[in-house]
Amino acid sequence: KSYISLFLFAQRYSFREKIVTFAVEKTFKYMLSRRLLRLKAVKNLYSHLKSNATDLAASEKTLQHSIDKAYDLYFQMMLLIVDVADYAESRIELAKQKHLATYEDLNPNTRFVDNRLIAQWRASGRINDFAAKRGLGWAQYPELIKTLYNNLVASDYYQAYMTAEKATYRDDVRLVEQFYTREIENLEMVEEVLDEQSIMWNDDLGFALVMVLRTLSNCRASHTEVPVLPKFKNDDDREFIEELFRRTLVNYDSYMKIVERFTRNWDVERIAFMDNLIMTTAISEMINFESIPVKVTLDEYIEIAKHYSSVGSGTFINGILDKCAETLTAEGVIVKSGRGLI
Repeated sequence: KSYISLFLFAQRYSFREKIVTFAVEKTFKYMLSRRLLRLKAVKNLYSHLKSNATDLAASEKTLQHSIDKAYDLYFQMMLLIVDVADYAESRIELAKQKHLATYEDLNPNTRFVDNRLIAQWRASGRINDFAAKRGLGWAQYPELIKTLYNNLVASDYYQAYMTAEKATYRDDVRLVEQFYTREIENLEMVEEVLDEQSIMWNDDLGFALVMVLRTLSNCRASHTEVPVLPKFKNDDDREFIEELFRRTLVNYDSYMKIVERFTRNWDVERIAFMDNLIMTTAISEMINFESIPVKVTLDEYIEIAKHYSSVGSGTFINGILDKCAETLTAEGVIVKSGRGLI
């Protein structure tokens, strides 16, 4: 939620806070996608090691599948507002067919169902083709669509949108933005349905919503097609996740010895497995990716530890990795160049 709030702050104050907007958008274009990739690497390393798997190629395939599923969720969430609007339209048509239809039934406010941003997404070949290919959609979950519609209609921002004298394209975009930021993450039913659809989606919702918001910010009334975000920012990201996973796994024992070197005053067997795994993955990144600054690596894995390991892991891992980075850099094991020097 903090990422989404930060993104919205940048959008809302883009005219007065150009520097802040630029910095935040650069973060969302680069750091968030890399954080998701790092998280996928850690989770799949955990699964491989805990299951005593020996087939590296199979585990790499599983990693790629988990990334593909995260990208699927981005499209799945874009389809959600379209289904809610379609449900609203079906209600309007049913009301018109009442035996004793009221004036309001026969002359409904269609501003929401005519929302131009939603119309673009509904007609998008990119979205529809991808959804059809990957079997995405919400047809099996009418109760969720109904609940989201009822919550939307009851909201103050929806009422303000529907009763405004007029609505511009940016107003249409703003309504959809508010729907995703106010209705989705606060509704347990959404998470329950996502868990039912794919066990790989249980931690990806926040990332997918940020991608949806970025797409919203890139949409224009003049667009003939939705500016869908790519799965990877570039080939560097694709190669990064593949190399990070492979190098960490192949060198896991040697990286664990480095961890043990800097945790001599601790009972290593009592350190959580996830903590050790996060530290070995961070060490792998610091050693093998010379263009990534040490501080970036440390910040990323400390954040992962805060959310996916034990209480206090962030502080513990921060202290160990700080010592590790300082010593290994002095010994020439960690060497940075280019951007890595910054």
